[in-house]
Amino acid sequence: MTSAAERPLFWVLFLVGVLVLLVVDLGLFHRRAEAVSVRRAAAWSGFMVVLSTGFGLWVFSEFGPQKGLEFFAGYLIEYALSVDNIFVFILIFGYFSVPARFHHRVLFWGILGALVMRAALILAGTALLQAFHWIIYLFGAFLVYAGLKVFRQGGTRVEPQHNPVVRAFQRLFPVASGYGSGGFIIRERGKWLATPLALVLVTVESTDIVFALDSIPAIFAVTRDPFIVYTSNVCAILGLRSMYFLLAAVVDRFVYLGAGLGIVLMFVGTKMLLSNVYPIPIGVSLSLVAVILTGSVLLSLWGPGRKGRVQRSEPH
Repeated sequence: MTSAAERPLFWVLFLVGVLVLLVVDLGLFHRRAEAVSVRRAAAWSGFMVVLSTGFGLWVFSEFGPQKGLEFFAGYLIEYALSVDNIFVFILIFGYFSVPARFHHRVLFWGILGALVMRAALILAGTALLQAFHWIIYLFGAFLVYAGLKVFRQGGTRVEPQHNPVVRAFQRLFPVASGYGSGGFIIRERGKWLATPLALVLVTVESTDIVFALDSIPAIFAVTRDPFIVYTSNVCAILGLRSMYFLLAAVVDRFVYLGAGLGIVLMFVGTKMLLSNVYPIPIGVSLSLVAVILTGSVLLSLWGPGRKGRVQRSEPH
């Protein structure tokens, strides 16, 4: 059966669909800078989950059960790892004291940039795996290490003052003192200045690159098909923005989710390391990931209390 990656029309149709969703989201539902309500966020999150599930069922029907399971496993892993992005977004917005009405604008352009950057990383990762198969062991070892680190830390820290990209941006571009009307560039006294919102966007984009270094190798553990890798990534990322507004108020309650994400990373890393010795069936992988994540959420909600995992960093 022909791979989806070998059918250019599927790539074109998928990307057109993504662009339509982004235009509808920004052009129709968020034309004005305003805080997003929980009700609207819940509706959009539900819509994106249903849409992604429908796309996965289409993959299942068009390319067979194996590809369909690969998509759902990849989507579940990426969606779970995206939750960690939410913790970081909360920290970044708090660090820079970003008004709530501007959160959606930063997330929209941040996610648009993430779609482009992850496409480049996926293409690079696919080319490397095809040229040098042994790199899969490097990916696997890295994921086991990253998962162990996440599991042991149990918390997320963000320190923009130590981010080299942010520091370089501050040196190269003068930054205005206020957020103004929510633009990224303003003109003051005859000079063009970057707004603090532009600095926030740079912080979000540079942080996403770090997250992509975990998430991209993780999905290669379940599939090598670049179409499945990219579409599952995009479906998870598109749901991230609305999920932020849905979970931001209660995210501190998921105190064991970090440990669950660490276990997932260690599992997919082990799956990579064993790929040529004992290939773990995709159905088993999907089931285990679902059980781990569900267990960590249920334990967070009904288990013994513990200090929240979000650790704030004070601005300088």
